[in-house]
Parts: sequence; structure tokens; C-alpha cells
Amino acid sequence: MGAYDEKKETCGTICLKYLLFTFNFLFWLAGGAVMAVGIWTVAEKSEYISLLSSRIYAVSAYILIVAGVIVMITGVLGCCATFKEQKGLLRMYFVLLLFIFLLEVLAGVLAYIYYQQLNAELKDNLRETMVQKYQQPNQDHITKAVDKLQQEFKCCGSNSSSDWSDSVWIRSSEARGRLVPDSCCKTPTEDCGHRDHPSNIYKVEGGCITKLENFILDHLKIIGAVGIGIACVQIIGMIFTCCLYRSLKAEPY
Repeated sequence: MGAYDEKKETCGTICLKYLLFTFNFLFWLAGGAVMAVGIWTVAEKSEYISLLSSRIYAVSAYILIVAGVIVMITGVLGCCATFKEQKGLLRMYFVLLLFIFLLEVLAGVLAYIYYQQLNAELKDNLRETMVQKYQQPNQDHITKAVDKLQQEFKCCGSNSSSDWSDSVWIRSSEARGRLVPDSCCKTPTEDCGHRDHPSNIYKVEGGCITKLENFILDHLKIIGAVGIGIACVQIIGMIFTCCLYRSLKAEPY
């Protein structure tokens, strides 16, 4: 019976090892996906971050990047710990899994919190940012962000094109009589902003606020879903790790 029990235990340990190895490979791929989502959010849409007063949106993305890097490193460590059957490495692997779990839950929670307050923030700050900082000294990043926003989302002004009548730049001689920025035009050309007729510029119900809000909400859903989804998968990894740890014989001293 002793030999049978030992053989049964060995088979169980081997199965756990291969399950954990498979998990680590998938986990490593997931880490790359998490990092890619974070990098894409920061790199592709970084201009829009400058239009937001809160940094929660950017912080959530950076947390995912850091978590993705740690996940990929942890995946390699997990494979080493699994095949070497060293309890010390398994303990370190479990702690890293727990740390990443908490980090990604934090990213998901931050995304959810910001999701709740985004509408109020945009209403309070976007119009003020556009009319006060567009084409002003040392505000090139704001100018580029607003131009890209209006062209990419085919909108004009925060709530409507009439918002630009209060713009510091539009009221100055530098605007050369423009009624709206050239980026409001359906076909942007030099000085096309002199005409604010619907045939020439974008007139969208809800203005750029609605477009930007929907865009950011969609990204927050992705960030939150990825963070919490991967975190849930990690629970399986922690369970496998605990099972393998308990199945190994006590290390000799």
C-alpha cells in the first residue's frame, strides 16, 4: 500500500506540475496582453490625457503596464519553480501572484471610480481648457490635443461650435477673424475657420464632450475588464501553486 500511495502521490504531483506549467505559459501571454493594452492606451491616446484634470485614467494604464511586465517575469519564474520543485521559488512565485492580483484589482477599481466621475469632470473642465488654453503660450500639447480631438471625432467645441466665441484665441488678433479653429472644418485648410456654417464645419449634438466621454468610457471598460479578468485567472494559479507546494515532500535540512 505504501508503494501504491507513493506512486499515486507522484502521479498527482506530475499532473499538478504540467497544469501549473500550462497555466504559466498562458499567464505569460496574458501578461503581454495586459502590457499591450496599457501601452496602447498611453501611446496612442496620450494627447487626450492632457485634456483631463484627473490623472486616474493615465494611472490606471500605467498600472497595467507595470503589472504586465511583472506578470511576464513571474510566468518565467513560475515555470522554473514548477520544474525544479523548490519550495522557496514556489513561495516567491505565490507572493508575486498575490502582488499582481492586488495591483490589477487596484487598476480595475480606479477605472471603475473614474468611470463614475468622468461626466462631471468633462463638464467642469473640458470647455474651460479649450477656450482658455487653445493656441496659448506653452500650451502646444493642449492645442494639438484639441485639434486631434475635433478632427478624429468630427466635432467642434466642447458642447457646440458656439463655445469658441468665448475663446481667448478667437477673440485675439492672432485668429485673423476666424470664428472657429481650422480643425473644426470638414476639410481642414488654412483659414477655413472663417465660416461656421454646417456645410463647412462639424456641428454635432452634444459636441466633443459626448464623443470624448464615450471614447474614454469604452477604454475604461477595457482597462477594468482586463485588470479584473486577469486577476481572477491568477486565483487559479495560486490554487495550483498551493496544491503543488503541499504535495511536495518536506525539504531536507
